[in-house]
Amino acid sequence: MTESLISEGARVVVNYHTSKQQADVLANKYPKQVFAYQADVTNKEQVQALFLAVKEHFGSAITSIVNNALVNFKFNGDLRPKIEDLSAEIMTQQFDGAVLAALNTTQAALNDMKQANFGRIVNIGTNLVQNPVVPYHDYTVAKSALLAFTRTSAQDLGQYGINVNMLSGGLLQTTDASQSTPSFVFDLIASSTPLQRVITPAEFASAIMMFLSPYSRAVTGQNLIVDGGLVKG
Repeated sequence: MTESLISEGARVVVNYHTSKQQADVLANKYPKQVFAYQADVTNKEQVQALFLAVKEHFGSAITSIVNNALVNFKFNGDLRPKIEDLSAEIMTQQFDGAVLAALNTTQAALNDMKQANFGRIVNIGTNLVQNPVVPYHDYTVAKSALLAFTRTSAQDLGQYGINVNMLSGGLLQTTDASQSTPSFVFDLIASSTPLQRVITPAEFASAIMMFLSPYSRAVTGQNLIVDGGLVKG
């Protein structure tokens, strides 16, 4: 996604938690467009510090946010917590990484977005909410809550020119979280999808670009499923 934004001339903040090396590579490659910063998005104070640092670095406020944090999660159905294994700690970890993180970034950007009468917030969800073919309970429940938060936020913030939407992907080939997914799962998904292939991160990023662009200025509170047509609506 960062490469897609850079190609359009955007200035991009790459926030990372542990992936310092990858973030620094982008910042060094595109020093005028990329600002790398480390912050735990579940920590409100760290998120506020991030937004202040961005304003100082670029001389302007953040106007668009993509909430795509994923906390300690791998898509491996064999290792997932079963119902009998779930705990408040397991459920809360994913809720914090999805909903609390989105709340923190939204609140940190809100005053500047209100002043500009403009904002774009894109929350990243999952098609497992509509089709829980693998019951990743903690992850899917958290993303379901994020979908609700997307819609309530859109209702609340539209008066300020702020659009809030969700993009829900299927299993992408390949990301850090899907590296542990067995190859036969990708083959099964491909055979079940109208496009007969698994969607790539670059293709998913293209859909994110649509929600960040002027072409979506009348679209808010929506959930667009980007999985090659596997899940309908």
